[in-house]
Amino acid sequence: MERALLAFSLMLTQGDVGKLPAGWQAAQTGEGKGSVWKVVADDTAPSKTGLALAQTASGPEGMFNLCVATKNRFGPRLSVSVSLRPMEGESDQGGGVVWLYQDANNYYVTRYNPLEDNFRVYKVVAGKRTQLQTIEKIEKRAGWHTIGVSHAGNKITCTLDNKHQLKVTDDTFSKPGLVGLWTKADARTHFDRFEAAQFEK
Repeated sequence: MERALLAFSLMLTQGDVGKLPAGWQAAQTGEGKGSVWKVVADDTAPSKTGLALAQTASGPEGMFNLCVATKNRFGPRLSVSVSLRPMEGESDQGGGVVWLYQDANNYYVTRYNPLEDNFRVYKVVAGKRTQLQTIEKIEKRAGWHTIGVSHAGNKITCTLDNKHQLKVTDDTFSKPGLVGLWTKADARTHFDRFEAAQFEK
């Protein structure tokens, strides 16, 4: 088993309710008002804390809502995972994770959208999103879902509920970057059990 050199987990407490937890920062790709993140009550949260980190605002079409953990940078030999619960959204729903985040216009993202019934991985370069791979016609299921990412060198594997798998090769980003959360436009989503780890080369 590979040894983790660096590990990070999202830890929520009642003192975080109504605001961002320490060490997290909201950002956005694109223009407009949105990307309002805060800790909210959620009795269904898988971590059993009764809390979730939520994207609560309705942004314009085409805007990406970001929330990144600012303490540590992870290089391209990492794993990231999160549980997410789609709550609302008319033009968009669901969400996912970002990694090797250089800034609000340059990063990788994988996301699940129950409105479109698909699971995709993208790269965002200079604010432009390019699809790398997709799985379509995913059966809808209410409640929490789990997204996982493994990035080793230029090999990227993304999983949804340990059932669907995306595998791509891409070397656009190779420098260490931040990790975090992502939704699009008016997708309001709850997130829990966010974890990231950096492994030996």
